Amino acid sequence: MRCSLFSNLSNKQILDANFGIEREGLRVTSRGILSLTPHPEVFGDKKENPYITTDFSESQLEFVTPVFHNTSDAIDFLDSLYNIAALELDNEFIWPQSMPAVTPEDQDIPIATFSNHGKDERYRAYLEQKYGGKKQLISGIHINFSLGEKLIEALYSKSKKQISLHDFKQKLYLKLTRNYLRYHWLLVYFLGATNIIHKTYEQQCVEKLQEISGETYSNEKAISYRNSICGYQNKEFIRLDYSSIDHYVHSINSYIHKGVLEDIRELYSQIRLKSKGTPYSGENLLNNGIEYLEIRTIDINPFVKSGLSVEDLNFIHLFLLYCLEKDEPIYDDWQLESEQNSKKVAIEGQNLQLALLQNGSTTSLQSWGIDIIHELLEMNQQYGLPFTNLLKEKEELLTDYQKTYSYRLARLCKEKGFIKTHLELAKKHKKEAFLERFKLKPYTDMELSTQILLKESIKRGIHFHILDRKENFIELTKGENKQYIKQATKTSKDQYVAVLIMENKSVTKQILKRNNIVVPEGDEFFDITSAKESLGSWIGVPLVIKPKSTNFGLGISIFPNGAHEEDLIKGLEIAFSEDSTILIEPFIKGKEYRFLVIGDETVAVLHRVPANVTGDGTSTIQQLISQKNEDPLRGKGYKTPLEKIEIDENMKLFLQQKGLTIYTVLPKGECQYLRENSNISTGGDSIDVTDQVPEVFKQIAVEASQAVGAKICGVDMMIEDFEDEHSSYAIIELNFNPAIHIHSYPYQGTERNVAIKILELVELI
Repeated sequence: MRCSLFSNLSNKQILDANFGIEREGLRVTSRGILSLTPHPEVFGDKKENPYITTDFSESQLEFVTPVFHNTSDAIDFLDSLYNIAALELDNEFIWPQSMPAVTPEDQDIPIATFSNHGKDERYRAYLEQKYGGKKQLISGIHINFSLGEKLIEALYSKSKKQISLHDFKQKLYLKLTRNYLRYHWLLVYFLGATNIIHKTYEQQCVEKLQEISGETYSNEKAISYRNSICGYQNKEFIRLDYSSIDHYVHSINSYIHKGVLEDIRELYSQIRLKSKGTPYSGENLLNNGIEYLEIRTIDINPFVKSGLSVEDLNFIHLFLLYCLEKDEPIYDDWQLESEQNSKKVAIEGQNLQLALLQNGSTTSLQSWGIDIIHELLEMNQQYGLPFTNLLKEKEELLTDYQKTYSYRLARLCKEKGFIKTHLELAKKHKKEAFLERFKLKPYTDMELSTQILLKESIKRGIHFHILDRKENFIELTKGENKQYIKQATKTSKDQYVAVLIMENKSVTKQILKRNNIVVPEGDEFFDITSAKESLGSWIGVPLVIKPKSTNFGLGISIFPNGAHEEDLIKGLEIAFSEDSTILIEPFIKGKEYRFLVIGDETVAVLHRVPANVTGDGTSTIQQLISQKNEDPLRGKGYKTPLEKIEIDENMKLFLQQKGLTIYTVLPKGECQYLRENSNISTGGDSIDVTDQVPEVFKQIAVEASQAVGAKICGVDMMIEDFEDEHSSYAIIELNFNPAIHIHSYPYQGTERNVAIKILELVELI
């Protein structure tokens, strides 16, 4: 095949496309039995949640991604949806492949119910009666694909422009669809992963197969029962007219009028033509034209958590471009051939010499597949596309079927049995989801607190939109309620003056003191000269030197045992490097705690332990810091639960007072603190103590927040004995933009769902 359609276009133009993914997955018990419990309430109304809903059954989760402009982002978001859902399931798992787990009889399968008890329920009841409930439980991957507008416009500019841009776009999609149907058997081979069936599946399918291990049935040559007659197929072969949208819709309507189909939704084609908006209907297609294509061939890949790898989605993308570019052969019976080839590969695809039909002649699966791969390689090389290694890997599958997903899965089932194999994969995926629980891919470049709030919104069906990714500015919408939130805790509920008060530590202290809340006394200085002149009364006195208006522990020097004038001057220089005004305050005995107040409630309390290392007898403090920073939970920029420990002048000054340097070797087992301030942002450890702190201190934190008019506030409190409600205390700072990730994922202790409290505050739930 000599490529020409995309000639003179850039790599970026050619790959301009949009991807949305829908992935279904059955909820099962720890024994691999279909869960009969209702759709989890945490996901809200299944009709309203745009991200996590159901399909046919209450037991059948469906994950729906927004539209992304590259494959990796689409897969990442799908993976995040899996993580969110899987971790909400108690003693349940998401079945990792398309064919069902242990299934009850049809009458016991819980059909999805809806609040309006309308046509959606009636349609599902109709499908169960016509096709059987067990077939309705088959789950798959649907890919909503569209060519990028810039690509369409570039191709149109190269054409003779004898038709409108709209009509040109329709012709592109119709050609792509026809060729997809001609060659999609190759995707069945590459991506099929359902060549085994459990004994509780439909008996007319099971009885034709052999038991290859306990409760596991196959013919051992199959690739995808989902794409076979045992899968989700129309009752009879449906031949449609793909020459134009009018003819396409008319041909579907003819089957509806004959009673073969209830409506267009019952067309279980390998590819659907879809228009923008809802509902999915022939009328909508006629009025608006094709907006995107829905690819329906793909089995769930049981070996990856999301069910689809980015490599396979990249291949599908390239395959679709191939279908768009490749000339169409003249052969009238191409649709019947397509149907026959797909079903033959589905049932016998592990036979590489399987005879397929090609425009009335026969050829082997292997030789035809290799021909297509070579054409794809030629296309990839000519246009400078980045898929050479991917195509070489696919070519290997055509020489060794034992590398296919189906063969690999069947081999595991032979060794361990159907249920054990799939449950092990499901449990492995759920464990991976837990390890990634603090991430929202593909938004891991955003602050972790924002990711947490977005995850909770997605879980509960709240629409989100990223307004400014760098600034962590988002829009959340539920019904008529639209909220703009920055950095997770800057909301419309806080007045600007409250923010200004908390920014100014001096003003904060005055207001708290007037409200009978204990704060440290101290002095305020506007220049380093006057500050130095006052040091005589502070030498040897336990004290804190800090900037007036900074957060995250920046510029703070703490001297719990007092210090010499030289060290105090260094502390002044550090503080003035962060602000033009600094405070000198007496050091308050005790430990520091962060109280998070949302609304009228203290929702979480942390003890923040200063950055520290533990000696091993051979490593320097600097080396121990490097080792501790290797923990994957530590990062930079508040994108992980903990921050990396940075070596700075504050740390060196602190160690100097202890007679240490960063090159000191610590004895084995000795814990050494690296700074006095305990901010997580400077590498400290977070320990949740919410349930241990007396209510009196929680109430003091609320009163402090209310005193400055804040709805979301981080209250930093020193308490001498936090378990004694009569202990002395002092509030040393209020924070107007408190991080929530330190409470959601503490270093030690209970993880707190703080995000839900913010959503409640802004009345989104």
